[in-house]
Amino acid sequence: MSLQLRLFGGNSDAGKLTASNDGGHAIDKSKVLASTDTSVITPLNPGSFDSVRSVPVVPAPRYFTKEEADAMKDLAKEKTDGARQSKRAYKALSKIEVADKTVHKEHRKYEGAVAENELGKIRANAGLAKKLHALRPGYARLGLGIDKADSDARTRIDAIKAKLTGGAN
Repeated sequence: MSLQLRLFGGNSDAGKLTASNDGGHAIDKSKVLASTDTSVITPLNPGSFDSVRSVPVVPAPRYFTKEEADAMKDLAKEKTDGARQSKRAYKALSKIEVADKTVHKEHRKYEGAVAENELGKIRANAGLAKKLHALRPGYARLGLGIDKADSDARTRIDAIKAKLTGGAN
């Protein structure tokens, strides 16, 4: 398979008359409005409202031991660093989403330009077809004129032959 076909695909129906040429369409609203991924957050898929909780809530005032306090201090350092790294990761993920959206939007703009220009090309083809159909009577007149000239010439030639040969062919 050629590189061009792999990149852009092949279309064996190119140039064929299809049902869409009568003004119909095959635009499926459910496909147009479908999420790009099943896990994307949308009003129809709000996701979970879970949160992160590294330690249980302390339900009432209490005293902690030195060991508990030291362990919590170490855990706090670990969670603070984890939060900093998570913030960096989420920021990077957000940038990736923005980049993905940009590529998606630009591709859709490109597809829109292709579709719009295809209509322009088909419109030009239709215009040429109409123009050619409008020329058909002129060609028919020319053809009939040539046929008449041929017939007239044959009649005159036959008359000359008859005069020269004395009426015998």
